[in-house]
Amino acid sequence: MELIVKKEILLKPLSYVVGVVEKRQTLPILGNVYLQASSAKLTLIGTDLETEITTFIEGLDSVDGELTVGARKLFDIVRSMPDSAEIKLDAAQENKVVVSSGRTRFTLQTLPAKEFPKLEVSDWDAHFSVSRSALSGLLASTQFAMAQQDVRYFLNGLLFEIEQGVLRAVATDGHRLARSEIAVPGIQEASVQRIVPRKAVLEMQRFLSSEDEGDVEVKINANHISVSTDGLMFISKLIDGRFPDYNSVIPANLSKHISLDRQEFIDVLVRAAILSNEKFKGISLTLESGLLKVSSNNPEQEQANDEMVVDYSDEAVEVGFNVNYVLDALRNLDTKEVVLGLQDANTSCTVKSPKNENTLYLIMPMRL
Repeated sequence: MELIVKKEILLKPLSYVVGVVEKRQTLPILGNVYLQASSAKLTLIGTDLETEITTFIEGLDSVDGELTVGARKLFDIVRSMPDSAEIKLDAAQENKVVVSSGRTRFTLQTLPAKEFPKLEVSDWDAHFSVSRSALSGLLASTQFAMAQQDVRYFLNGLLFEIEQGVLRAVATDGHRLARSEIAVPGIQEASVQRIVPRKAVLEMQRFLSSEDEGDVEVKINANHISVSTDGLMFISKLIDGRFPDYNSVIPANLSKHISLDRQEFIDVLVRAAILSNEKFKGISLTLESGLLKVSSNNPEQEQANDEMVVDYSDEAVEVGFNVNYVLDALRNLDTKEVVLGLQDANTSCTVKSPKNENTLYLIMPMRL
C-alpha cells in the first residue's frame, strides 16, 4: 500500500478513529488503526470491540493495499507535521510502514490487516435521519447525568426512547435525572428503548458537535446502534439491561414553582459552594416570602449565606441538595429564566425552562 495525503485532510478523520482506541488493550492489534487504500479512497477503522469508527477520505493518489499500524503513534506523527505538509505512507517493506514528509521519516511496525476485528451488523429494527445539530444538542443536554462505573450497569449509559415522530434521551445516576426530546418526523416505530453505553455517547457527541450542518442517519437494533454522516460511520454495541421506569420518580404535582434568573441563580450557588462540605457538596435552599436563601457549611464550622429576591408568597420550605447537581442542570439550559419546582424537604425538585417543556432535570434532595 502507498498513498500521499495532505495533513489537513488526514488529521481530522484520524482523530475520530483514535478516540475509540483504548490505551491499554488485551489484544495488541486493538491498539492499531486499520488502513485500506482502494480506488483512490482511504478507509480508516478503529475499534475496542465494543465501539467502532470508520472514516473515509476520497480522491487520493494511492496504490491499493491494507495494513494496521499503531493508532496513537500515527496520530502523533501526523499532528506533529507542519500544517502544509504532504504525508506519504509506504508499506513496501514487509511488516513495516514508512511515514514521511519532506526530510522527516518514521518507520513503524505493522500487524496483519486480516487479523483486525470488525463489527459486522446488517439487520436494523429502526432507521431514521435527524439533524446533526439536533442530535448533538440532545446528547449534550442529557449526557452529564449518566452514571460512571456504577454496579447497576444499565445506568452507565443513555436511554434512547423511540416513539413515532419523537426521539427521547434519558440519563440518571440514581441521584439526578436528565430527560430531553426532539421531534423527528421520519420515525415510524413506536415504543423502542435502547441503552447506549457511556463511551459511545461521548464519542458520538465528539464528532457530531464538530459541525452543525446536514443530517445523520441513525440505525438501531436489539444489540447495536449506528450513526453515519458524510465520511464517517460509527457503530456501538448496546447495554443489555432494563432501564428504570423514570416516569415513576418524576413528581406529578409540585406545589411550589418559582421563576429565577438563571445566571443570577448560578452565581449565588457558586458562591455558596465555596464553603460547602468538599465531599458531599451540600447546600440548603430556603424558600420564603419574597426570598430564596442559599446557605452552606463545612466541618470547620465555616458558613456561607446568600439570597436572591423571588416572586413567592406561599409557606416557607427548606430543602438540601448537592450543589454540583443543581449547577449542572442550570448550565445545560440555554435560557435566561428557569423554573424551579419544589414540594418539601423529602421530594425531588425539577429544573426546566419556562419556554421549553421538552427538557426536564430532576434532582433528589439530600439530608444536611
